[in-house]
Amino acid sequence: MATQDFKSAYKTIMDDHFTPRMEISFVDESGKKQTLFFGKEAWLIEGVMKGMRYGENPGQEAALYKLVNGNLALGEVEFIRSGRHLASDPELLQSGKHPGKINITDVDNALNILRYLTETPCAVIVKHNNPCGAAKGATLAEAFDKANMADRVAAFGGAIAVNRELDKTTAELIAENYAEVVAAPEFAEGVLDIFVRKKNLRVMRIANMKRLQDFDGAVFLDLKSLIDGGVMAQTSFVPKARKKEDLAPAQASYKGREHKIKRMPTDREYDDLIFGWLVEAGVTSNSVLYVKDGVTVGIGTGEQDRVGVAEIARDKAYRKLADRIAWETLRTPYNNLTDAKAKAEIDAEVARRKGGLIGSCMVSDAFFPFRDGVDVGIREGVTAIIQPGGSDRDWESIEACNEADVAMVYTGQRSFKH
Repeated sequence: MATQDFKSAYKTIMDDHFTPRMEISFVDESGKKQTLFFGKEAWLIEGVMKGMRYGENPGQEAALYKLVNGNLALGEVEFIRSGRHLASDPELLQSGKHPGKINITDVDNALNILRYLTETPCAVIVKHNNPCGAAKGATLAEAFDKANMADRVAAFGGAIAVNRELDKTTAELIAENYAEVVAAPEFAEGVLDIFVRKKNLRVMRIANMKRLQDFDGAVFLDLKSLIDGGVMAQTSFVPKARKKEDLAPAQASYKGREHKIKRMPTDREYDDLIFGWLVEAGVTSNSVLYVKDGVTVGIGTGEQDRVGVAEIARDKAYRKLADRIAWETLRTPYNNLTDAKAKAEIDAEVARRKGGLIGSCMVSDAFFPFRDGVDVGIREGVTAIIQPGGSDRDWESIEACNEADVAMVYTGQRSFKH
């Protein structure tokens, strides 16, 4: 069998046969039409206009369209208006390899999270459309460093988005790692000179990120194509719980008996619960997160059962803390350690700290059907839990929390993302 060059597929730029314009019309019973007009995006790279590199995989043609005209209102819902571009119209300051579909959708999901976190410097690193680390900090550099160290392994090759002008200190930290994309509202003088050392890095300036708070609560048209050519349309998800006053104490009735949570969260716990709930808006369901001091500690995504995803997030927290300790103390990834004694010492420290979960908050995008899910977090030392509520067995979860002096609040809203 002849030797094949399998790497070449990733270097191939697909021909783009998608039309330069696209229109989507919604027509009511009376024949009244509302039309959205889209234009195809491309970038001038080395003197040539280039569109999307390829789709989710090499060999798939892809095109990026931005909404250029038209407004849509259905019932009482008015969708986001044309001209308010974010990920659909990035200014490519450094192309490296020009963007493919995954690069754009990863940045888009990072912005989906950041739009709810505009009050403080914040960084989100997304990989395969899920955050591997999200953090806020006193400075942008602190926020990025915390987000990166939350899952340094998964952040490799990810898309980084920040909600402040990207300064040189943060740029130097980013340049120590391998990333596919960096997106920011602006870049300070000298930052591009740092990034030019990373030849494959795509650097995107998205000017409207300066007004991300204007996108807080904005509803966009969410379309999903089906295998038979059909299309599913829905309004986009908007989390309603943004502050502690939006949350309700956990309570439930069972066989005539009222079950109420005994302890409410502290101010620190409320901060982490709300931060985690807003990050949750960008995580694929079923999902459970653990958050501590404004940083994601463990993120479990896309699992079919809730206790399983709580365990996955727990196990990831243990692994990521082990890697962080190995990297910070020995500058060696945990998986590369050959010194059995050093590895045993790290394992003991991770076990003592329970993966960094002691004092953390647990976040669930849907209710717990049984108490076994909350028990996973309680055993690791979580002190507060946020979830939608609404299970027939909410009383079990309440009793589990009361037994351990753990606070629990309800959002009253599920946060599934498929």
